[in-house]
Amino acid sequence: MKRQLDVFLVIAILLVVIFKVIILRSLIPSIFPFYYLYLITGVLAFWVMSKIDFTILSLFYKPIYVFSIFFLVATIVIGQVTRGAIRWIPIGSFTIQPSEITRPFTSLFLAHYLFLDELTPSRIIKSFILVGAPLFLVLIQPSFGIAFLTGISFLGIYLASKINKKYFLFILVSLFIAAPIFWGLLADYQKLRVTSFLFAENDPYGAGYNSIQAAISVGSGMITGRGLGEGVQTQLQFLPEKHTDFIFASVAEELGFVGAIFVLGALMFIFWRIIKALENSESPQGRAFITGIFLSLFVQTFVHIGMNMSLLPITGVPLPLISAGGSSFVSTMISLGIVMSTRKKNS
Repeated sequence: MKRQLDVFLVIAILLVVIFKVIILRSLIPSIFPFYYLYLITGVLAFWVMSKIDFTILSLFYKPIYVFSIFFLVATIVIGQVTRGAIRWIPIGSFTIQPSEITRPFTSLFLAHYLFLDELTPSRIIKSFILVGAPLFLVLIQPSFGIAFLTGISFLGIYLASKINKKYFLFILVSLFIAAPIFWGLLADYQKLRVTSFLFAENDPYGAGYNSIQAAISVGSGMITGRGLGEGVQTQLQFLPEKHTDFIFASVAEELGFVGAIFVLGALMFIFWRIIKALENSESPQGRAFITGIFLSLFVQTFVHIGMNMSLLPITGVPLPLISAGGSSFVSTMISLGIVMSTRKKNS
């Protein structure tokens, strides 16, 4: 039997990658041609993962978990310090962000683990401890945005499992009580992002600068945009991180409402195909994994666009498949490849 190929998803991803190359060559041409290596790696990762049966892949859940923990610990030990954070490992001319690469693999581990045996209270607590370890290793880098998205993926998997939903009420109450502790664990710059979002106008040239410049970029694009390479905010460097954290604002300025709608439409179409894969999945483990990936990517898109439009605090979350981050792109392609691997086979 041969696995069904979601041609529509493949075409959508291809169109988004072409768009990604066009916009990045306008915003930051200096990363080419080297950046093509990340694109090729991502496409190959998608193809390989889509060819491996999900049932077979999930059998290696223990080595996958150990690999993820080892990779995250290696980041802290030999990682490259950048702006006070240890998130990247240099490999030759490449830099890899393990917290991104391990996201789909830790989700795969949890999706399989929750269906191995009956979900007793002790087993549920053990699962919390096991997934809490990679989250802790990501938080201490620190990378709050990636930890948040990984946690969202885990939440989706728990929701899709047979866990008694009353446990979620306990989790929500615990998180509410622990909120002051989490706030205390945040770095000063992370706290500043929250307060600057609430009172951006009080410090337009300091803490509120990024939020204000992003909103200006989005608004200045009008309907059709200023044109590729013609954006004032992007090309004159008023907008920081224009190719990563604020790429949606860059698209809105250079390609206007039309470009922004294309990005939204393409991503929504991909999300729809993920839902179709959920309906067509062969196993409960596969459906749980897809639920986690869908929720994570959807929230990631929502948060990125929200912060680019000054509707949410600045969190440094990339736009799936569009932002320049090589590790983020590869991670998303791995996730989509695994989603494809859950589909039923033709008889």
